[in-house]
This record gives sequence, structure tokens and C-alpha cells, in this order.
Amino acid sequence: MTSTTSLFAPVEADLKLLTDNLKQLVGARHPILYAAAEHLFGAGGKRIRPAIVLLLSRATVMGSDIPARHLRLAEITEMIHTASLVHDDVVDESSLRRGVPTVHSSFNNRIAVLAGDFLFAQSSWHLANLDNLTVVKLLSRVIMDLAEGEIQQGLNRFDTTLSIDAYLMKSYYKTASLIANSAKSVGVLSQVSDSLAESFYQYGRNLGLAFQIVDDILDFTGSEDVLGKPAGSDLLSGNLTAPVLYAMEETPYLTTLIEREFAQNGDFEEAMALVRASRGIKRSRDLAAQHVERAVENLAGLTQSEPKRALEALSGYVLSRLY
Repeated sequence: MTSTTSLFAPVEADLKLLTDNLKQLVGARHPILYAAAEHLFGAGGKRIRPAIVLLLSRATVMGSDIPARHLRLAEITEMIHTASLVHDDVVDESSLRRGVPTVHSSFNNRIAVLAGDFLFAQSSWHLANLDNLTVVKLLSRVIMDLAEGEIQQGLNRFDTTLSIDAYLMKSYYKTASLIANSAKSVGVLSQVSDSLAESFYQYGRNLGLAFQIVDDILDFTGSEDVLGKPAGSDLLSGNLTAPVLYAMEETPYLTTLIEREFAQNGDFEEAMALVRASRGIKRSRDLAAQHVERAVENLAGLTQSEPKRALEALSGYVLSRLY
């Protein structure tokens, strides 16, 4: 599998600067929040979202240096993403994230909620200081979408009537919206044509959906070491994803197990086995591949360059995580 390190070679120095800047942006005025943020930013994330912003920036600016506003956009993107993870972990009661203890398990729920709020507030402040109303609107929409996605997921627990379309919409809110709107924001800051900016949005949307679908497949095929959390966590909590929705179509008894919320001994283990034995995982893989293909097509209007090739390769990397 290709590593993100090699994929992000064109922006490696930019990403290192971003990591250093993130800690400075949070600031040391609040020692506990700073410690929480440092814990988050050092948790070994792949930095895929800011890397996309930086690669698109280099692909459109084509200069030796990325403008300061583009660098700040990448930092804002990662801050929004990180803030959402902190809140997600509290809501999901997750003890691990990427194999590292979550903020609320290392500190407590109160500190985790405050740390997430603080990061959202910081990102909003720096966003406003970009002095670009269109970009402010795009990324403000993302923060609304993240909340909407979390609400939908909470309300739809163990809902066996959930459709694939509703699942994809929730996946857009929770994962793809940030990638799509931050990608479009690069186009706005780089003053590309409206059609090319829209292509950036569609690239981010399709890549984000593929990324979420692959994550949902890995919940059934990955090991706890790879996932950084127990396999089947989503299903156990009633979060029904593509592999489960497809599996229910061919195995009605799976629906019964889910509707009684795995109340009987062995229900959950049987449900996991039914999903793995079905065509749900293959159909989900095909769905992810369709979105990856569309993501690459969305880059057609971008001039050939090393950053563009990295963005295309990133699409392939999303699927390669399954092998």
C-alpha cells in the first residue's frame, strides 16, 4: 500500500510547518486545553485534509511559495476536523482514537467538550480573518454539516429502514463536506474559474464519500491494531453503514438481530458473521470505487503538475487501504 508520506512529498515541508503552527495557534494561555490539543495534534493523524488543501494550492498557484492565506486555510481545515473528532469521541464514548487514548479518557468529558469548542472557536476566528466572505460561508456550512451528521447518526441508531441514500447523505455531512468545501475554498482563494472551483468541490465530495465507505468496510475487515478501536464498533452502537445495509437486503435475519439491539447472548457476533458472509462488503467496495473514479475525473480541468498527480494518486490510496 502506498504511504501518505510518499503521496504528500510535494507538500511535505508545508505539512511540517502546519503541525508546528497548529500548536502555536491554540496558544499556551490555557494549559489544560493546550495539553489536550498537543495530545490531539501529536496522535499520528495522516493530515489528509490539509494535504489536499496544500496540494490544490500548489497546483493552482504554481509558485515557489504557497500564499499565507492558503496555508492558513489548511490549518483551519485541520482544526475543524480535529474539533469534530473530540466531540465525536465524547458522543460515541470511544476510549481510543488511532490507537491513542482519546481526550476525554485522558482528561475528562468536560475538558474534551471545552477543547472541541475552543478549537471550533479558534478556527472560526482565523477563518473570519481570511477576509473572504465566500470562504467564510463555505467553511461555516461545514461546521453546520458536522453537527447535522452527528444528530442524524444519533437519531438513526438501530434504524433498519435507513436507505443507502440517507447513509451517503450522513457520510457527506460527517466526512465529505469538510474536504469538498475546503477544496472549493482553495479555488476561491486562487481565483480560478467558477467551473474549476466546482470541480474541486466535487473532487473533495467524491473522495470524502469514498474515504468514509472504506472506513466503514474496515470496521468489518480490519484488526483492532489497524483500526485503533474494536472491530464492529459502529454496528454495536447501532450506526448502520453500507456493508450492513447491503447485507440486510440479502439476509433478513440480520434485520431481526439489529432491531432487538443485540439483546440476546451471541446476537452481535452472529450479526458480524452475517455481514462478513454476505456480498455487503464487496458491494460497498464497488460503491467506494465509483466515487474514487469520479474524484479523478473531477481533476481533468487542472493543469498537469506533480501536485495534480499526487491528488490523483491519493484517490487510489483511499481504495488501497482495503488491501
